[in-house]
Amino acid sequence: MHDYKTISVEVRGGVHYLTLNRPDMLNAINTEMVGELSDYFGGLFHNRDCRVVVMKGAGRAFCAGLDIKARGENETPFGGGFGFQGYLADVYIKMRRCPQPIISLIQGAACGGGFAFALASDIRIGGESMKMNAAFIKLGLSACDMGVSYFLPRLVGVTIASELMMTGRFIHADRALAVGLVNQIVPDAELDSAGEIFVEEMMATSPMGLRLTKEGLNMAVDAASLEAAMAIENRNQVLCAGTEDVKEGMQAFIEKRKPVYKDA
Repeated sequence: MHDYKTISVEVRGGVHYLTLNRPDMLNAINTEMVGELSDYFGGLFHNRDCRVVVMKGAGRAFCAGLDIKARGENETPFGGGFGFQGYLADVYIKMRRCPQPIISLIQGAACGGGFAFALASDIRIGGESMKMNAAFIKLGLSACDMGVSYFLPRLVGVTIASELMMTGRFIHADRALAVGLVNQIVPDAELDSAGEIFVEEMMATSPMGLRLTKEGLNMAVDAASLEAAMAIENRNQVLCAGTEDVKEGMQAFIEKRKPVYKDA
């Protein structure tokens, strides 16, 4: 790993623990953080050693969104021709493109771009202190930003997405769970242990099967038809069926033991 300044990455076997690490600024996003996240998530696409990413924020917040006070300072990014806008937006594309499932542990505020980090994850576990909003519209901007207009209606439906995006109001833990925006709500002190349960279950699957499941889900969400979705499913199963891991998985099932996968 590079010597990151605004994020930290701890590697434990096949799991990366990514922490947004600007606690004094509620992990607000500055240009340096964007560059480091872009580098990190971009490097995951061909990383077979990392199987799962757990993402969280240091201190009392997940991510308060854009660091407005630092906006424009020493910025020379060029993202897709859109300057800083495209530079940050590309991070969320890389989060969805990487084959590793991303589990976000969300305490305190997840606002604006921080809200989008949570939405771009695959599993969201909220602490009881969690509150999230599309803060962009509170700043004179459109709430259609950083993939929120894509992610949010797919997670909670257009009705609730319209409410949250057109008002910028916060959604808190209980309602977020009720509408399916998060998978689970736990006391803040139990976020890490709740995340570990998902990690253990994912790590018990075959590496290729897990990677292709994330890819297949991404494609199925926007599939033009049932046939299009099934074409991806069929392709994924044929790829998996040709591995030694599927033989091991079936043999382990017959023998009533845990499989030992080798990603081969």
